Amino acid sequence: MQIRVSDLAKELGCSYVGEGSLLIKGAAPIEKAGPGDLTFLSNVKYKKFVQSTRASAIVAPPGIEREGLTVIISDDPYYTFARALWILYPREKLDPFISPLASVSDDASVSDEAVVMDFVRIGEGAVVERGAVLYPGVYIGKGVTVGEDSILYPNVVVYDGCRIGKRVIIHSGAVIGSDGFGFAPHGGKFFKIPQVGTVVIEDDVEIGAGTTIDRAALGETRIGEGTKIDNLVQVAHNVEIGKHTVIASQTGISGSVKVGDHVMMGGQVGVAGHLTIDSGIMIGAKSGVPSSLSAEKSRVWSGIPAIPHRRWLRLAKVMEEIPDLLKRVRELERVVGELKKERGSREDGED
Repeated sequence: MQIRVSDLAKELGCSYVGEGSLLIKGAAPIEKAGPGDLTFLSNVKYKKFVQSTRASAIVAPPGIEREGLTVIISDDPYYTFARALWILYPREKLDPFISPLASVSDDASVSDEAVVMDFVRIGEGAVVERGAVLYPGVYIGKGVTVGEDSILYPNVVVYDGCRIGKRVIIHSGAVIGSDGFGFAPHGGKFFKIPQVGTVVIEDDVEIGAGTTIDRAALGETRIGEGTKIDNLVQVAHNVEIGKHTVIASQTGISGSVKVGDHVMMGGQVGVAGHLTIDSGIMIGAKSGVPSSLSAEKSRVWSGIPAIPHRRWLRLAKVMEEIPDLLKRVRELERVVGELKKERGSREDGED
């Protein structure tokens, strides 16, 4: 799509400084943008590129100016640029259809306004609401609900009885509702515990490629409204994740953990089972969480085991100094050893 700066700024609800008739044809990073591109500045680390960027226009906070550069002014450039991308790159609108190569159960309910592509399987009693898009190879089990305008990319699997809300995006290879990892030890063996619960994905959730969300042993595993989960995340049985939480790749959340609203987890976080993580908490990448985290104690946690982030920074600084400290200790040991020998020699002479 192409759009003039003046029209784009109007759609974004922003003012601009510069040439409003410039035509925007695409978007690019500030250091790589060229004529016809829109770029943005939200991180001060990239401010140095304002003077050299070749972009036709930039979304930036108040006070950013350069001769010959048109600036769309925003108090929240990152968010405004994201909205601009939706204008420049609108999602392809697919005409509703059900492929003759799809396998749809006779008693499934599929909206006439849905898109069901080749080799999709929709099981007995499943409901696919209007505007939903099921890409090739998607498996929808018995009694599953897929809400309005949700998108399931190729080879997504949704096991029986799970509920997918409205405007949910699930990327390729994700598995929703496989059995939780539940086994009862008995007689030196592990006896499988039937996982008879379900998974509920609330509205506006996004789930990354290869992520697995296990069904509950009893009751529900629930992902709250607006939560965003990266690729290759494991969510175990009976986990409850609140609203508008973000979880980065390769994180593992053990069974029956309760995560609050607006929590942020970095990559490769590991959370032990049956814990509570308060709303608003941030957990640094690679942290190990063996116990519940309280927002009253700290909003930011890091390390193995996870401790308040400021304390972790102090410990990290100490760890940097350990090699020098070890050298000093060894030198002191050497000096003390020599002093002991000298003292022993004097005492022997006195005898």
